[in-house]
Formats: sequence, C-alpha cells, structure tokens
Amino acid sequence: MSELVVLGFDDADKADAVLNRLVQLEKEYLIDLEDAVIAVRDDTGKVRLKQSVNLTAAGAASGGLSGALWGSLVGLLFLNPLAGLVVGGALGAGSGALAGSMADYGIDDDLIKKLADTIPARSSALFLLIRKVQPEKVLAEFKGDHARLLRTSLSPEQESRLRQALVDDTLTPPSTTVATA
Repeated sequence: MSELVVLGFDDADKADAVLNRLVQLEKEYLIDLEDAVIAVRDDTGKVRLKQSVNLTAAGAASGGLSGALWGSLVGLLFLNPLAGLVVGGALGAGSGALAGSMADYGIDDDLIKKLADTIPARSSALFLLIRKVQPEKVLAEFKGDHARLLRTSLSPEQESRLRQALVDDTLTPPSTTVATA
C-alpha cells in the first residue's frame, strides 16, 4: 500500500530541490515514488502545479508506438505497410494523447487543489505517494530541512520520526498542525 506525505516549505524553490534529491535516492533504490506533485504559490497568490508524470506525452508515445505497429500489420494486408505505419502511428498518437490527458493517476487532484490553496504566498508544497522506502537512509538525507508536515497517511510513530528528521524542535512554531489521512 502506498503512503501519502505532503510537505510544506517556506521557499518557493525548496520543493523542487527536495524532489530532485528524492529522484536521486530513487535511482539508488532507497525510495520508490509512485507519484509526486509540486504546488508553488507565487507573489500574486496563483498556485501552479507541476506533475511528475506527464500523462499526455506518455499516452501519445505509447499510442503512437502501438498505432504504428497495428497500422503496419493492417497495411501488410493491403500491400502498403508504410502507409499503414504512418496512418496508424498518427491515429495512435492522437488517441493516446487524448486518453492520457483525461486519465487521473496517483494523488487525487481534489486533495492537491484543496491543500495547495492553504499554502502562503512565495512558498511551495510537495505531494508524495510513496510505494516503498528505506526510512533510516532517506530521513538521514533530509535531516533539518525545516519542512512542515501538512498531511500524511503514515502511522503515528512513522510520522513522529519524519517530523524529527525534518524539523528542528527549537525552530518549530507551536501553531503547526497536522491532519492525518
């Protein structure tokens, strides 16, 4: 079962930096991310979301590949596999891009929008859906990063270990609250 962790940062670029470090740790097989989304609120209050998985591009690529394959096979029946390759690839890419843009993957979009509306101006939030993790090694990488835990589906003891690793208790404001999923 995947675990949801939402971290808030006072800096607009901090969520990007943390996600880049997590991607490096994923290459070292220390964490397995199912999905990640970054929400950034600019000076005007507008929230921008950066999805880690571009479903439109992924759908177009896989649709184009399968469409080209099937188009070539059908084209062979009509003795024109090249035309089948081109037509099948174009139709497959178009339908794959359409399907990808309408698909919902990973973290619930309503939850992302609801929590992103609560972050202050010039700050960011990182939404993580984690399949597997080696907590000791990953938490050691982020010790003292001063993130706020906005929401989590972790157990209470896992949540307290994460909070200890991310926040120095002497700098944490007493009004910080945590909502548990």
